[in-house]
Amino acid sequence: MTPRFLALALGACIAGPASAAISSVDLSNYRLVATYDLPAVQASEASAVTWNWDSDSLFVLGDEGDYIVEVNKQGQQLSVMNLFGFDDTEGLTYIGGGQFVITEERLQDAYVFSYQAGGAIGRGTLASVSIGATVGNVGIEGISYDPLNGHFIAVKEKTPQALYDTTLDFTNGTAGVTSLVTPANPFSQLFGTADLSDVQVLSTIASLRGTADQDNLLIISQESSRLLEVSRDGTVLSQFDFSAIAGDAEGITIDGKGFIYVVGETPSLYVLAPVPEPEAVALLLAGLGLVGVAARRRTH
Repeated sequence: MTPRFLALALGACIAGPASAAISSVDLSNYRLVATYDLPAVQASEASAVTWNWDSDSLFVLGDEGDYIVEVNKQGQQLSVMNLFGFDDTEGLTYIGGGQFVITEERLQDAYVFSYQAGGAIGRGTLASVSIGATVGNVGIEGISYDPLNGHFIAVKEKTPQALYDTTLDFTNGTAGVTSLVTPANPFSQLFGTADLSDVQVLSTIASLRGTADQDNLLIISQESSRLLEVSRDGTVLSQFDFSAIAGDAEGITIDGKGFIYVVGETPSLYVLAPVPEPEAVALLLAGLGLVGVAARRRTH
């Protein structure tokens, strides 16, 4: 049996479970399966990414606030939309019907807009809501829409770190902000991380609705190179060490099959997928008659 065939068999074992609907998320079972370059000009210093469940594509935001880029799941550009008047854009989330919400870190404001491929939008023309007072470079770093209740979960980077449940009324320009986890002091580290860079709710995955995981969150810390699964009361449920992969990863999303997409400032797109336990791999190899082959190769 050739090494290439063995690799294909293992690849099928990894891809199989991830291609089906998932019933839970455990980051300890995830592995990096691909790294792709993002369009260098439009997605310069990629700071946020969100999955559009209607188009099954990804949308990437750069922190310079000049473009939003639609890419496929291999990071290849599909379309682009110009932004004008924005600065320090760090948060992006899809809310359905072709609409997105974008946030600026220092102003801590949120804006709603409809994406138009090849089009352009100016900040001054959009309905907006203030999530908090203007601060330095420690404000809103990420936001994620919860389709179950229409709320938004947002993270504040530091000084203090914060995890918010927010309601955004763009018609009336008002917001309701509830702190899910109360910082002990301005320098507290809510999850033992140096910063909070982005957040993703798991309720966007249809197969998780009605399960114990539906209300859980994915939170990434760029400075600590850690990806966390947490409950809304702040309990860390599972985690993934990103330190051996990249030190600039700061945006996160997840698609309907459980693939996790992380963007870094390089700009790069990192793809994580749930893989089976070693016992499952052994069973697959046994079923293919490869266990003995692998064992014989190791003895030579």
